[in-house]
Amino acid sequence: MGKRVTTRRRVPEGFRDAVGELEFWRDGVLGVRKRDGTLVEIPQETLAAAKVVPG
Repeated sequence: MGKRVTTRRRVPEGFRDAVGELEFWRDGVLGVRKRDGTLVEIPQETLAAAKVVPG
């Protein structure tokens, strides 16, 4: 938690990316806070890729 991450998740239209601070990962859901303050909740079963990136 607290690390800057980049994520790619599957959506019906293809893929979506989110970059931000990992706030939580609980009950199969990742919470990523983007730079604009938006919280993206990502069900882990839709996660295609993720990695820690330099902040």
